[in-house]
Amino acid sequence: MTRPKICIIRVGGTNCDMETKVALDDLGAMANILHLNKLAEGKLIDYDALVIPGGFSYGDHVRAGAILGKRMMSTFSKELGKFVEEGRPVLGICNGFQVLVECGLLPAFDGIDDQPQAALAINGSARFECRWVHLKHENRGKCIFTKKLEKGQKVFMPVAHAEGRFVLQKEEEEESLQKLIKNDQLVFRYCDEKGEYANGRYPANPNGSFYDIAGICDPSGTVLGLMPHPERAYFGIQLPDWTAMENPPKYADGKLVFESMIEYLTR
Repeated sequence: MTRPKICIIRVGGTNCDMETKVALDDLGAMANILHLNKLAEGKLIDYDALVIPGGFSYGDHVRAGAILGKRMMSTFSKELGKFVEEGRPVLGICNGFQVLVECGLLPAFDGIDDQPQAALAINGSARFECRWVHLKHENRGKCIFTKKLEKGQKVFMPVAHAEGRFVLQKEEEEESLQKLIKNDQLVFRYCDEKGEYANGRYPANPNGSFYDIAGICDPSGTVLGLMPHPERAYFGIQLPDWTAMENPPKYADGKLVFESMIEYLTR
């Protein structure tokens, strides 16, 4: 079987590229970390999937993900548009989610947008939040990154961000939410350890996200953005309490996200 070739983009400030590569390589993929300048040379089309990892691209100047998002669209927007149209997966983790929103690839109700339809704003606590959170899987089957999860399944992953509060344009907030629900674009919502929605309660909802939204996909289901870090919850020894376990699991919940993508690519 041909190993899927996956590009992990890198620029100044990204810091989760190696953890992402380790996870993808463990699943049999051929993951390459490539600087943005190389993708500007037309190399994107050589890959089966694209991952925009977490970190603080370009120091999050202006606002988180803004500069990288604009640079991507100014240097290879046509290639990126073709990449998405062909159903090649694009995954944005934390800063990558912020980039996808700035690019107009999410929520992308009517295709790639010239202007962002949502934002990842400063946390409601007004401080950097680094903690493990519980998430409830909301997708009904469209998102290719969560095929290994049941609807309503609870998963456990860490967040680490200062700007993760998902918001929609205020004047279109309810209409846009209904589109997310109707189009099956909701993927993850924050919940507590019992699986009850956070309903904005801190710290179950660590940033004050509207409707407890932690991750969404585009209408095709092949573009996913999420604030939690699956690459930091891939192996069992990454769990916060693994040393207290008599028999720590080999893998943690983050594996399900990457495994779903790999199965989609190797189908």
